[in-house]
Amino acid sequence: MKKLLITGSHSYIGRAVGDYLSRWPDQYEVKKVSVSDGSWKDFSFQSFDAVLHVAGIVHQPGSKNDPSQWPMYEKVNTTLAIEIAKKAKQAGVRQFLFMSSASVYGLDAPLGKTVTITEDTPLDPKDHYGRSKLNAEEGLRALCGESMKLAILRPPMIYGKGCKGNYQKLASVAKKLTVFPAVDNRRSMLYIGNLTEFIRLLLDDEAEGTFCPQDREYVSTCDMVNLIAHCHGRDILMVRGVAWALKLLRPFTPAVDKAFGSLCYDKALSAYPRDYQITDLADAIRETEEDE
Repeated sequence: MKKLLITGSHSYIGRAVGDYLSRWPDQYEVKKVSVSDGSWKDFSFQSFDAVLHVAGIVHQPGSKNDPSQWPMYEKVNTTLAIEIAKKAKQAGVRQFLFMSSASVYGLDAPLGKTVTITEDTPLDPKDHYGRSKLNAEEGLRALCGESMKLAILRPPMIYGKGCKGNYQKLASVAKKLTVFPAVDNRRSMLYIGNLTEFIRLLLDDEAEGTFCPQDREYVSTCDMVNLIAHCHGRDILMVRGVAWALKLLRPFTPAVDKAFGSLCYDKALSAYPRDYQITDLADAIRETEEDE
């Protein structure tokens, strides 16, 4: 029986991992603790085999580069993670899993260019979120050692039923528009079902290191929009030859590059000895959109 403590009881990932592992009640016991009010300090970490730390502040458009907001990011994303890891180590926890982000690379992908993250890509975060996550990684590496293994996950955009963020914006477009630009881009994404399976394997293997999991397929934005539309019985006309218009829009909105740039992990960077990519793109979109 593997005993897992999830710090961040209200997080999307934390809930998904707990629900997924509940399929094997004889193999995993999962507890969650909230870290928002400091009550975790009085919670006993004794007897847990692993801690999955998913709590944190994500991208806040109005504050990600505001100097006055840096202390908030540092407190929640860096200091809190290290304090929780110290408590886990003192309690004899054998493995600490930390949910970091691809933002530690600080990369964007302009329309018309492909940016591929490899093993040699330098870490150069460009905003508070990325910097606070990278600082946490460095602090955790200094803390962990032979007595507690450290697994750092740097996922790309995560999507799935109930997710928030950019996926929901694409889904909204797919449910309303009748035409959409056909741009041959590619992006790394990670379905929540593939992430939860990956975490299960890391737990079983008591793995340590830095991991960049992603779906088996790279995702084209127009293909994703098309798949979402089809789930709702709609057809969207994909219009080619409009890249020039999108380029004209680039200086006025970052949404163009976010939607149509090509930013991806090299597939070798996401390899793992056991298969965690158990759901393909078409099924992932169907499962995300069903009953929506």
